[in-house]
Amino acid sequence: MSGRQLRDVEVKRLNREWRRATAVRLGLILDGVAGPFNVGSILRTAAALGLEQVWLAGPSATPHHPAVRKVSMGTERLLEWHHGMTTLEAVDAARAEGLRPVALELCEGAAPLHEAALAADLCLVVGNEDKGLSAAVLAACDAAAYLPQPGKVGSLNVAVATGIALAECRRREWAGP
Repeated sequence: MSGRQLRDVEVKRLNREWRRATAVRLGLILDGVAGPFNVGSILRTAAALGLEQVWLAGPSATPHHPAVRKVSMGTERLLEWHHGMTTLEAVDAARAEGLRPVALELCEGAAPLHEAALAADLCLVVGNEDKGLSAAVLAACDAAAYLPQPGKVGSLNVAVATGIALAECRRREWAGP
């Protein structure tokens, strides 16, 4: 290993190669994720991982908020994002786009993330920082997955959990059958 960082042109070339290797369509619904720092971080991760669309449902912060813009570092412009709808309307919109809604929630019937069916075009549905997803939203999703946490902490920050789940979706695609 040479230990040197890649130059900008090398990073662009590498990213182009990964874009060519990426065919699975991913979307994301934020259900009332109110913290602008969380939303900004999630949008930046979504843009980095090539998400197709993001729905900011309910009282989720939007890129109009200065803190969202600051944390996302302008990457929201690389995403198609929607707001001003309920989470159930966003689930319907994702379905209409051919994306299968999968809840990220610790709930009855949820599969551990590493075992969840994440192979097809899907839309991850993530809940509010404190309340998670409602029973109605969970019922509207086709499946649910959760992040196993063997440590002594019961939950992760919503932006961190979303990033882990989205990265796992891409990892599965790139690892192949």
